[in-house]
Amino acid sequence: MSRFLRIVLPALVIVAWLAIASVGGPYFGKISEVSTNDQTSFLPASADATKVQERSSEFRQASGAPAIIVLSRDTGLTAADSAAADTLATQLGDRDDVQGVSPVIPSEDGDAVEIVATLTQTAETGDAVEAIRADVDDALPSGLQGYVTGPAGFTADLTEAFAGIDGLLLGVALAAVFVILIIVYRSPLLPILVLGTATFALCASILVVWWLAKAEIVTVNGQVQGILSILVIGAATDYALLYTSRFREALRDHRTGWDATKAALRGSLEPILASGGTVIVGVLCLLLSDLNSNKALGPVAAIGIAFSLLAALTLLPALLLAFRRAAFWPLRPAYGSDHPVVTGPGARGVWAGVGRLVARRSRTVWIVCTVALLAMGTGLVGLKADGVPQSDLVIGSSQARDGQDVLADHFAGGSGSPAQVIGAEGRIDELVRAITAVDGVDGVVAASKDSPSGTTPVGGTGTGASAGAATWEPTVSRGDVLLEATLSDPADSDAAEQTVRDIRTAVERVDPDAIVGGVTATAVDTNDTGIRDRSVIIPVVLVVILLILMLLLRSIVAPLVLIGSVIVSFAAALGVGALVFDHVFHFPGADPSVPLYSFVFLVALGVDYNIFLMTRVREEALRHGPREGVLRGLGVTGGVITSAGVVLAATFAALGVIPILFLVQIAFVVAFGVLLDTIVVRSLLVPALTYDLGRRVWWPSRLSRPTHHM
Repeated sequence: MSRFLRIVLPALVIVAWLAIASVGGPYFGKISEVSTNDQTSFLPASADATKVQERSSEFRQASGAPAIIVLSRDTGLTAADSAAADTLATQLGDRDDVQGVSPVIPSEDGDAVEIVATLTQTAETGDAVEAIRADVDDALPSGLQGYVTGPAGFTADLTEAFAGIDGLLLGVALAAVFVILIIVYRSPLLPILVLGTATFALCASILVVWWLAKAEIVTVNGQVQGILSILVIGAATDYALLYTSRFREALRDHRTGWDATKAALRGSLEPILASGGTVIVGVLCLLLSDLNSNKALGPVAAIGIAFSLLAALTLLPALLLAFRRAAFWPLRPAYGSDHPVVTGPGARGVWAGVGRLVARRSRTVWIVCTVALLAMGTGLVGLKADGVPQSDLVIGSSQARDGQDVLADHFAGGSGSPAQVIGAEGRIDELVRAITAVDGVDGVVAASKDSPSGTTPVGGTGTGASAGAATWEPTVSRGDVLLEATLSDPADSDAAEQTVRDIRTAVERVDPDAIVGGVTATAVDTNDTGIRDRSVIIPVVLVVILLILMLLLRSIVAPLVLIGSVIVSFAAALGVGALVFDHVFHFPGADPSVPLYSFVFLVALGVDYNIFLMTRVREEALRHGPREGVLRGLGVTGGVITSAGVVLAATFAALGVIPILFLVQIAFVVAFGVLLDTIVVRSLLVPALTYDLGRRVWWPSRLSRPTHHM
C-alpha cells in the first residue's frame, strides 16, 4: 500500500469518529428527554395492570400521577393548622400542573390531614412535585410537619436519585479507569487514547439509542441508561487493552507502525470479535423477557457493545498507528527487542510463578478453587430476590418514604394509591361485596366523570372525601365500570400485595373477565414477570454461549469447562452478594432482575476473558503442544486480562454512586464477580483444569489427537 494511503486512511478514520462524537456528544444531556421511570410502561401488554392503565382514561379524565400531601402535628392539629391546610389546597388547585385537588381530609385521631393533588397528564412529575413541596414548606405554620408522597412523590424521588447518572456516574467511571491505566501502563498518553476510544464509542451509542427511544422503538429508563454508559466504557476499554497488548508485541517484531498494525489486527481480530459477539448475543437474549425494561436493555446494550467493538478495531488502531511507539512513552517497545520470557527457568514475574504453580499442582489448584467458589455460593440460600417495596428503591433520604410512614400512622396505608378493578356494570354490587370482603380493604368507590372528586360511593363503602357526599352515577365504558379499593396497608408493602392477589381471586369468582390494576398490582405483575424472565432467559443464555464457544474453539470439552467455570463463579459472586446485602448493608431484599442482569453480564463478560485466554492458548498449543500452550497463553495474556478485569470491575463499581438499590446491588455483584473471574477463574481454575486435562480438553479437534505434531 502506498505511503499516501497509509497516512490518509487512518486520518479519515479518526476524522469520521470525531464527526460522530461531535454529533453524539450533546445527546448525553438529552437522554433524559426520552427516558421514563413509570413502572407500568415496563410491563407487557398482557399484564392486568397494563390493561387497567390503558383503559383508566375511559372512566375519568386523563391525568397524571397523584401527589399525596400529608400534614401532621403530634400534639393534635390547631385551628391555624386547619386554616393553613385549606389555604394550601386552594393554592394547589390554582397550579397549571395540577388537574384537581381533593378536599382536605382529616384523620380520625385529629393529628393529621391529607390532600390529594392529581397532576395533569402533561406535567413533568419531578418538576411539579418539587414545586408542590416548595408550596407546602411555605404554607406550614411552626411545628406542623408536611410531606409530599404517593406515586408522584416516589417518582420525583426516583428521578432525583437518577439525576447524577449523566455526569457523576460517567465522571467517576472515567476517573477510576484513568488511574488504573496510569498505574498499569505507566504511560501518560496511552490511557488518554484508550479512554478517548471508549468515550467516542459511548457518544455513538447514545446517539443511536436516543433516536430509537424517540421513535418509541426501545424503552429507556434510568437503570438502562446507567448500565449502557458503564457497559460501553468497560467493554470498549477491555477490547482496547487487548488490541494494545497485541500492538505492543508487534512493535517488537516489525519496524514500521503499519506492519505492526496489520499484525496486531490479525492477532486480535478473532478474539475481540468473538468476545464482543458473545456479549451481544447474550444481552439480546433479554429480548425474550416479558418486561419491557429488560427487553429494552437487550438491544440498547447490544448497540453499545457493537460500537465498542467498532471503536476498538478502527479508531484505536488508527490512533496507535498515528503515535506508534510514542504512545507507550516512556516505556517504548524497541524494534528487535526480546519478548518477555513467560515459561521455563528464565521466566520471571507473577505470571511465570502462577504458571509454575499450575504446572506442578494443576489438579490441586482447580479442585481447591472449585470448592472455594462453591462454598461462596452457599450464600444463595439466603438470597431474597422477589422484589422490594417502592419506598426502598431510593437509598438515603426520601421525603416520599417518610410521608408514607406518616400517612400510614393516621390514615389507611393505601390512601391515594388504590387497587383498581375493571368489571362488568351488571355485576357491580357483587364485585363491591367481593372486594370489601377481602382482608386489607378499607373501602371501595367507583370512578365517575360526573363527580367533582372523580369518584362516587358504592354499596355504602365510600371512604375519604367521597364518604357521605352526593351520589353520582358510575361511569360506564364498554359495559364496564372502574372500582377503586383503598387498601389498609401501604401500597408497596407485602401485605398490600397479598391483598391485591386476594382481590384478584375474589373478583374472578364473580366476573372472570374482571381485571385488577393500580400501583400495588403493577408491583405484583412486575415481580411475577421478572421471576418468570429469570427462569426462561438464564438457560437460553447458557445454551447460546455454549454453542458459540464450540464453534470458536472447535471443541466440545473446552466450552463445557468454560461454561462450568463461569456458572460457579456467578454462583459465588451472587452468594457473597446475598450475604453482604443481608448482613452488612441490611438491604430489604432485591429486585428479581438483579440475579438476571448479574448473570447475563457476568456470564457474557466472564466468557470474554476466557475467550481471550483460550484463543491464545489454542494458538500457542498449535506450536508448542497442549500443556505448554496453556502456560504460554497464561503468561502472555495474564497481565492484559487482569488489567481489563480490574478496569471493568471499577466501571461497574461506579454504578454504586447512584443511590438506587437496584444499581448498587448490580454494581457490587458484577464488580465482585468480575474480580473473582479475573483473579481466580481465569488465572487459576481454567488454566489448571485445562492443563490437567491436557489434549483431551480440545476433543474432538485435531489438537486432541496424539498423532498431531507441533
